[in-house]
Amino acid sequence: MNLTIANHEMQFVVLHAAVLAKGQDAVVFPAPPGSGKSTLTTYLAFSGWRLMSDEMTLLKPHSLSVTPFVRPICLKNQSIQLAKQWFPDGTFSTIARDTHKGDVIHLSPPDNAWDNQSQQAEIKAIIFPQYQANTKFEVYILNEAQAFSSLSKNAFNYGVAGDIGFKSLVNAAQKVPCFEVNYNNIADLEGVIETEIF
Repeated sequence: MNLTIANHEMQFVVLHAAVLAKGQDAVVFPAPPGSGKSTLTTYLAFSGWRLMSDEMTLLKPHSLSVTPFVRPICLKNQSIQLAKQWFPDGTFSTIARDTHKGDVIHLSPPDNAWDNQSQQAEIKAIIFPQYQANTKFEVYILNEAQAFSSLSKNAFNYGVAGDIGFKSLVNAAQKVPCFEVNYNNIADLEGVIETEIF
C-alpha cells in the first residue's frame, strides 16, 4: 500500500511522516524507520489526538494542507508490548513473527480517526523525532535550510514531483516552525508540543 501511494499518488507531495491533529491543526513527524515514530503515533492517537497517518503524510502542493491516510498502525518488536501495556483495550491483530522487520503487529486507530478520515488539517508544526533509551531530552529549532534538507530526505516522491515538490517543501520550511527532538520519554515530548505549539 505504501509503495503504491508513494509511486503513483502524484497529486500530493508524499512524506515518510506520521501526522496527527487537534481540531484543524496538524503536527507532522517525519522520521526514518527505527526512530520510534509508530510508537509515538500510537501514544498520541490514544491520548486525545486525531490520527491522520502513522507513516505517510499527503501534502497538498503549494499549501500546508494535509489529507488523512488512515489505516492500522504498524508496531514492531518492543513497541508491541508497550502499546498493549498502555492501551490494553485496543484492537490488535495477531503477531507476525520473525519477518524481515522482526515481530510485527497492527493496531486499529481510535474511532475518531476513521470517522474523520476525509477531514483535512493545516500543518502547525513539523517535528523530526528521534527516540533513544539513554538520552537526555533535547529540542533544536531548525532554520529554513535545515528544515528543507530534512524534509527532502523524508519525501517519497520528491524527485518525481520536481519543481512542485521543491516549492512545496520550501513553503512548509518557511511557514511553520520546525524542530528536531531527541527524547526517551514520550510524555516529555507531548508536553513540549502542548505548551510550545498549541
